[in-house]
Amino acid sequence: MQTNTSTRWVWVAGLAAVAALGLVLIPAALPTGPSANLDAAGALGAGRLGVGALLVFLGGLLTALTPCVYPLIPITVGVFGARPGVGRGKAVLLTSSYVVGMGVVFATLGVIAARTGAAFGALLGHPAVAIGLAVFLLVLAASMFGAFDLTLPEGLALRLNSVGGSGLAGAFLMGSVAGFLAAPCTGPVLTGLLTYVATTRNTVLGGGLLFVYALGIGVPFFLIGVFAVRLPKSGAWMDWVKSALGILLVALAATYVRDAFPALRTAASSAARAWGPTGGVWLAGGLAAVGVLLGAVHRHFGGGFRDSVLKGAGVALVAGAVLLRLSALNVGVESTGLVWNLRYAGEGTQPEPVDAAMARARAEHRPVMIDFFAEWCAACKELDRETYVAPGVVAEAERFVRIKVDGTNAVDPVDALYARFGVNGLPTVAFVSSDGKVLDDPRVTGFLGPEKFTETLRQVR
Repeated sequence: MQTNTSTRWVWVAGLAAVAALGLVLIPAALPTGPSANLDAAGALGAGRLGVGALLVFLGGLLTALTPCVYPLIPITVGVFGARPGVGRGKAVLLTSSYVVGMGVVFATLGVIAARTGAAFGALLGHPAVAIGLAVFLLVLAASMFGAFDLTLPEGLALRLNSVGGSGLAGAFLMGSVAGFLAAPCTGPVLTGLLTYVATTRNTVLGGGLLFVYALGIGVPFFLIGVFAVRLPKSGAWMDWVKSALGILLVALAATYVRDAFPALRTAASSAARAWGPTGGVWLAGGLAAVGVLLGAVHRHFGGGFRDSVLKGAGVALVAGAVLLRLSALNVGVESTGLVWNLRYAGEGTQPEPVDAAMARARAEHRPVMIDFFAEWCAACKELDRETYVAPGVVAEAERFVRIKVDGTNAVDPVDALYARFGVNGLPTVAFVSSDGKVLDDPRVTGFLGPEKFTETLRQVR
């Protein structure tokens, strides 16, 4: 008995060390999102529908392989991994329903964005939507912690059996939620496509192509669902795996709530800045280690009052460590990179500060660079961390009047700027020439590395 206990604590200590080092090292080592602008809109405009659809699909697949969508993996595992006795054929049906759910949401959101001019993914900045998604993720996390199994009530399941099985509707619903969560991962392919849809007003074609884009994103999740998620119900190690997935879901829920409320965003940023870029990273690693040692992974909520309290405290510490680590990624960026002449978040009823900055630029015969970003936009943060800190970009941007527009929360003045500058998705970096003309080309609609971004700046006069 003593030997088993000692062995268990050796495993727990090792897991704590792995969690700490992983949280310290992995986020900074993750690759950036795809920067290649596959010209799907150009192919569609030339009448090559097949080529355009293929480029849209490839754009979705490239997006699915980036860190932005990694948080969806525990959701996929959570949906399908908790279903015992699922055969390969049923797994194909369930994952297909899941991917179709993603596709329906992307098609709907994309068409709305193209028709209204709203930035794709902006719904995540609405507090009600963020809270709803957070509640869903916490419920799913509770299932991973063993609170209940992901099954429908018996009466409803019997009724759904007649239309394809009780799991299909649930998989479709969860795929729909995953579609909302994947919205911030949209890249240059989708932004160009939304512009094309807005120009042609062909919402049927636009909806179909956006569905194809979602299918590209869904490929890895289809493979996970079919081949890798039938998790056995027994064994302590599997309970540990499910607890780790549950912790990730709790952290993801917390990030959506944080980003939807300015006060929470400010508090998280202030905490990260207080520790500095290095201190915040190592503090996050330490908190993660302490959380694991307390019982975030190896204890059970059903193991008695003491175990429940320790596990709850451990989960809170690890989830908080993830939030701190993500906040620390951007600490110090602005002090070493671009300094923005104006940061605008929609204060007041009209965007007078932007107009004033534009007027000043015209008077001084300077071009303008306007960075439209949001806290929920992964590629926006990659631009901040990787591109705007590059010495070449900083030097070339000195001749611009630089404006940064915060679209995290949908407000009328910011929506007016979207319409004024033709913004259909984030990130978008729009340029205005020194004579006051808004340029359609060049324009940045996704992550762009420092060298290419510097070349883009040189094109603006």
